[in-house]
Amino acid sequence: MSRMETKADTIARHPARHRAPAHGKRNSSRSKRWSWLAPVLAGSAAASAAAVLYNRRRTVEAERETPPIGRFLTVDGVRLHYIERGQGDPVVLIHGNGTMIQDFTVSGLVDRLAASHRVIVIDRPGYGYSSRPRGLWTPRAHATLFKAALERLGVTGATVLGHSWGTLVAVALALESPSLVRSLVLASGYYYPTLRADTVLFSPPAIPLVGDALRHTISPLVARAILPALVKQMFAPAAVTRAFDERFPKAMMLRPLQLRAAAEDAALMTPAVAELQHHYRELRMPVTIMTGADDQIADVSRHSERLHRDLPQSDLIVLPGLGHMVHHLAPDAVATAVEKTAEGHAA
Repeated sequence: MSRMETKADTIARHPARHRAPAHGKRNSSRSKRWSWLAPVLAGSAAASAAAVLYNRRRTVEAERETPPIGRFLTVDGVRLHYIERGQGDPVVLIHGNGTMIQDFTVSGLVDRLAASHRVIVIDRPGYGYSSRPRGLWTPRAHATLFKAALERLGVTGATVLGHSWGTLVAVALALESPSLVRSLVLASGYYYPTLRADTVLFSPPAIPLVGDALRHTISPLVARAILPALVKQMFAPAAVTRAFDERFPKAMMLRPLQLRAAAEDAALMTPAVAELQHHYRELRMPVTIMTGADDQIADVSRHSERLHRDLPQSDLIVLPGLGHMVHHLAPDAVATAVEKTAEGHAA
């Protein structure tokens, strides 16, 4: 290179050599721009792992505090937890979404009916201590399972009471096996397709893979936070009963498997009634429809009153001042309705 060669001449002859530092500065700038990502990902992973461990511990604690109270029966690969109380004509109680056998024992309904009936309550698949294999657990799928279980237990000619989501199972069971179901009591039911915000809010844990991650991490924490408000709404406008508040095992509702079951039931509710509504008139047995006059979960006029119009042989009992949980708020009235319906008429 000549001594007189200028810096510009050198850059012109070797452009790549002199662009390298600028490229290095750009890489450095990009590295700084994304430097926050690794700590955030690590923190999220740590938080998720902590949530999984916390929820697992709470599940173990819940099951330690509330062990099984009945016996087990395996039907078609599903392990069902159930109780039997009393003697006499059979009465089968089917619980709603999110609850379990204790929904009827805590309310006192089992004890009232067991004085003169053989009372059977089964944890629906995924609730309490019943298993829930992957599948489409429609009301008709429940009914097929319950039919087989009740036949194994030697049950025929039963009066079947369903509450809330359980009314759909009760109806499906009566349609599938009218010889098994002698009469129906449908309490606080949802019978026709209507827009419901809860189906959107509570369905995400039912989504495969995504839902599995949610129900082991975030969902139990969110459910624990909102549960008191949900319970209050179920009883409103009446107050939550002392028995439910103190004795119902709410922690069992927050376990991942039960959250999946509740989410799947919420997602299936509207399509299930869209199919079942075309078969209500096939019900030939005595039917009593019960509801709280101020039910804030299932609108009385859109559901109970409309079903009563569609079933000419049915009786409708509307309990003033009560909400969705009529079996807790008026167990004597519900027990009386069961007994009278079993005899062929309601009060």
